[in-house]
Amino acid sequence: MEAAAPARQHGSPIARASLLAYICLIVYASWFPFTGWRVSGLPPLSYLTAGLPHYWTRFDVLVNVIGYVPFGVLLVFAVYPRVRGLWAVLLASLTGVLVSGSMEAVQTFLPSRVPSVLDLLTNSLGCALGAVYGALKVRAYLEQGRLLQLRQRWFAPHASQGLVLVALWPLAEIYPQSYLFGHGQILPEISEWLSALLETPVDPGAFLRRDDLLTAEQYWLSETIITACQMTGAVLVMLCLLRREAPRARLILAMLGAAIVVKCLASAVLFEPESAFGWITPGAQGGFVIGLIMIAGLAFAPKTAQRRLAVLSLGLSLLVLNAIPVNPYFIATMQTWTQGQFLNFNGAAQFLSLLWPFVALWFLILPSHKLNKS
Repeated sequence: MEAAAPARQHGSPIARASLLAYICLIVYASWFPFTGWRVSGLPPLSYLTAGLPHYWTRFDVLVNVIGYVPFGVLLVFAVYPRVRGLWAVLLASLTGVLVSGSMEAVQTFLPSRVPSVLDLLTNSLGCALGAVYGALKVRAYLEQGRLLQLRQRWFAPHASQGLVLVALWPLAEIYPQSYLFGHGQILPEISEWLSALLETPVDPGAFLRRDDLLTAEQYWLSETIITACQMTGAVLVMLCLLRREAPRARLILAMLGAAIVVKCLASAVLFEPESAFGWITPGAQGGFVIGLIMIAGLAFAPKTAQRRLAVLSLGLSLLVLNAIPVNPYFIATMQTWTQGQFLNFNGAAQFLSLLWPFVALWFLILPSHKLNKS
């Protein structure tokens, strides 16, 4: 007869890392697009006494509730086992009120955002619902769940933060990008911010390239390099976390398959159903095939080699991605994208797309990787 699994004595690193990532997403989504800051003369908390907004939809309410449910769940998971049961629900619910209230208060200084007590109420409700669910399921997920068993069997002890990073990579595909797996194109954003700040056109990318005009073949070649390198780097991040007995092929296919599915669904929803496969270009196809070949050759390489090559691959893709001009075809495609009700959602997705490679590079240089000898 097997002995019962020992009770967890320490908090879950995955829950804490996921909570930190989700807080960053909430902040970015709540204050997106981070432009036009001004003092309106109204107190930051004046929205509390302004009453319910005259115009709101069921969609707004539903999104606000659902968006904070994971936050409540992660809060309960993050404080377990130190705080449990009803106390964990109360702590998470109060935190949800404070976080949502702070997000709404800061929106007072953004002309493109409208703080609302309805948003505060619905966000707080979502957090409370998530907290209740988390309190009921925390032991099943953190002490007895099948996912916990697979995590311990397949992944190294230090892999918690890395698993969160790997899980976010497919989600980063939600935001439209110039190139397949083209995460980290940050120079256009920096150029826009600097131009607005200095009130004159500023293009930092001009220092990295000689000419703003590229041929179609050059754009295809650039996309091939970007796709192959980002894809290889992302998968190598996961491979650095695996134990020897882990099913590498299945996990690689699951990771790539999830990214492709998210890419297709996002393209269909954000643009039109006919655009679900519009991202399949010659450059994307060539880069995907080259990436698969590179991954196959590196799947069983030493961990140190995988880590260093992941840094090299991601660094090269970022250099190429930010050195070339924005694809004019992509600019034309973006004209058909209406953000509308998805403003908060798109802000969080853009946050993932811009910062994922940089966070991955930071994670890859952490000394904890030296502990993975299995």
